[in-house]
Amino acid sequence: MHYLDRLKLGLVVLVVLHHVAQPYGPPDWWYVQGTERWEPLERFTVVNGAFFMSLFFAISAYLLPRSYERKGGRRFLLDRFRRIGAPFLFGVAVIVPLLMYLHHRTYGEYPEFSFAHLWFLQHLLVYAILYAAWRTVIHRRPVVQEPRPLTTRMIVAGTAVIALGTYAIRIKWPVDTWIGILEFIQAEPSDLVQYGGLFVAGLLAYRYGSLTGITRRAGYTCLAIGGGLAVAQYAALTALSRFYAPGGTGVRSLVWSTVESAMCVTLCVGLVVLFREYANRPNVFLARLGAASFTVYIVHVPVVVVLQLFVRDLAAAPLVKFLLVGAVALPVSFILAAGLRRVPYLRAWVGA
Repeated sequence: MHYLDRLKLGLVVLVVLHHVAQPYGPPDWWYVQGTERWEPLERFTVVNGAFFMSLFFAISAYLLPRSYERKGGRRFLLDRFRRIGAPFLFGVAVIVPLLMYLHHRTYGEYPEFSFAHLWFLQHLLVYAILYAAWRTVIHRRPVVQEPRPLTTRMIVAGTAVIALGTYAIRIKWPVDTWIGILEFIQAEPSDLVQYGGLFVAGLLAYRYGSLTGITRRAGYTCLAIGGGLAVAQYAALTALSRFYAPGGTGVRSLVWSTVESAMCVTLCVGLVVLFREYANRPNVFLARLGAASFTVYIVHVPVVVVLQLFVRDLAAAPLVKFLLVGAVALPVSFILAAGLRRVPYLRAWVGA
């Protein structure tokens, strides 16, 4: 399944660029403060946030059953703790303190402690544990059936369920509200329905062979719809934002939850088909990049922050800084990841 590796690689590149844009577009807190903002870069992060982490969860879920069948419950969990838990501990012990120190050295204060981008590893580990527990209870193998086409009714129904669930949870926890589940698991509740929904969709896709069963017509239709919604946000988010709200019981919150969920589902389906049709051939160079992509996710944020601090006082427009930092951060992150993966002891800690 070369296309899934290529898709994960593309998503990691998008994650890096998303974090590169943080001080230059969205109003969110970031380790680099006081920079000039450019509103189109905020739109870039809004569209990214609508789908890219959900697609990560879907792909991860699709690969879980095969791993569980091959290793069994005990070895499966031990492998998850090694491949996800160890990098998480490395990040908490090394990366997060480094990020806090960089902020303190620049601004004279330590930011509030958080797991930063490592929340994703926490969630992957929790989902793996829940999946193993579920398999232990049912005692049944998820036999892969003949590929079933993904129908329009399934896509619409799935989107509606995710949209309504997202709207419901945002009544209490609007967008950009972070909490600690069980006082430890860092989460943004406003997105949990999308993440969980796409994770379940990934499991069902394995069970029913849906990735190969999605017709090109359905995939390209979804891609057109999702792309159209994304372009609309890029082109007119400022004008459209009067119809949106990040949470609450109002209609505007329901509208945004629906638009975002529709972008999420259709882009996820459409991109899977696009990569399946056009990026499913072996390529040594891309395979090497793909092998390092998980490690890139873990180590890229300090690289990005150091570069952002380096150009902080540069007399240049936000877009120029974004392009400069992105052009350097991407190759440096992959080179760093490849180097760390060659160190025998560190390999287990930064992602195999």
